[in-house]
Amino acid sequence: MSQINPDTERESLYSNLDKMSTNELLSNINNEDKKVAAIVEKQIPNIEKLVDVIVTKMKLGGRLFYIGAGTSGRIGVLDASECPPTFGVPDSWIIGIIAGGDSAIRKAVENAEDDIDQAWRDLSAYEITNLDVVIGIAASGNTPYVIGGLKKARENNIVTGSISCNSESLISKEADYPIELIVGPEFLTGSTRMKAGTSQKLVLNMISTSVMIKLGRIYGNKMIDMQLSNKKLVQRAVEMIIEELQIDEELASVLLKKHKSVRAVLLAQNKNLEV
Repeated sequence: MSQINPDTERESLYSNLDKMSTNELLSNINNEDKKVAAIVEKQIPNIEKLVDVIVTKMKLGGRLFYIGAGTSGRIGVLDASECPPTFGVPDSWIIGIIAGGDSAIRKAVENAEDDIDQAWRDLSAYEITNLDVVIGIAASGNTPYVIGGLKKARENNIVTGSISCNSESLISKEADYPIELIVGPEFLTGSTRMKAGTSQKLVLNMISTSVMIKLGRIYGNKMIDMQLSNKKLVQRAVEMIIEELQIDEELASVLLKKHKSVRAVLLAQNKNLEV
């Protein structure tokens, strides 16, 4: 199941890292990071196709699942966990699953990524159906946990996507909508928490944010459904209301306290407002 000479395992372009000054280390890491956005840009057509099918499925009541191991799994869990507070959606809309379970978010679980059947068992616990979409995330593109999950999903007529950092990766072969981010060798050879991880996070930002926007979870450029979980976010909500309704802060605060969300305030104040 392994791939010969994967891009993510290529030798670093830099040698003698232990002899570099702090400035040299930081500058060279930054030079490598600068390459990532341009590589992601090349994949926008493929990302677009995946976003559109996710939106179609979610409008029918489907959900979005991310599956991954190690850094890739953690990035998926992170993106999924940030959607409820940002867009005010249930945590059942976008679900991140990591090999080894939630304990693997903080501490590596030995051999968890090598079980080719476990991802499907994890997905089945959510009673997954063909209304859902599964995106497998693996820098190497060869992770058995992810390959197995995508393969079983396709066998059950579930739409699949993948995000990898190797050309012609094995998970791409199991994905209806593969995205390959060929970021090249890492500054520290094989450390895919660096450029590979950054590229995956950028793409997940694009996917989840675009999906939520197309599902109507914002207004203009504002997060009108965000959860008001702290003073900073309450103040941000008040400022949104002030700007949209051209009222003073005191009245904005009163309306927010009454209606509990920016969306509800805007609807209450303007019945014709499309939010």
